Amino acid sequence: MADPITVAIERRIDPARTAEATSWMQAGTDLATTFPGFLGSGWVRAGEESDLWYMLYRFRDIATLESWEQSSARDWWLQSGQAFAREERVERRTGIEGWFDAQGGALFEPRVATGPVPTPPSAPPRWKQAVAIWLGFFPTNALGTWLLGMIPGFAEIHLVARIAISTAIFTPIMVFFVLPWVTRILRPWLHR
Repeated sequence: MADPITVAIERRIDPARTAEATSWMQAGTDLATTFPGFLGSGWVRAGEESDLWYMLYRFRDIATLESWEQSSARDWWLQSGQAFAREERVERRTGIEGWFDAQGGALFEPRVATGPVPTPPSAPPRWKQAVAIWLGFFPTNALGTWLLGMIPGFAEIHLVARIAISTAIFTPIMVFFVLPWVTRILRPWLHR
């Protein structure tokens, strides 16, 4: 089963068109809810006087995300906001950092906040990510290399071909099994 993917978008909004932009952002959120694999979305403004707005959305997997992102409905919605909204930055949490997101982390709800708006937890420092990856990679690689070495004639295969074969086998094992398990076990330390 593929891991969910969260997309964070930072946009600059024309301050003179705040009411229109608010309706536009809500319309985008509402539109996304009609797509298969949609898990949630929301948006927040950086502040009352700021022209910086943030939008998050989450889909079940890359296929459902791409279905939304490549849809004519989304294209129409984006075009309808071109006069007052400019995309500044887009970040997909699909790679290594996505493994370190807190499970069950809150996404912004599409409603007006009555108090301070919670921010999603940030990824742990890169050195902690590196330690977690190594703790999963070393035993997987050691065991896998030992097992592959037991295959008659495998040691005689050219080095580059052996590496290609082993990484093709170990990468899905790491992504789907080992790293989710390691990050779940290390979560208290990773987010301390």
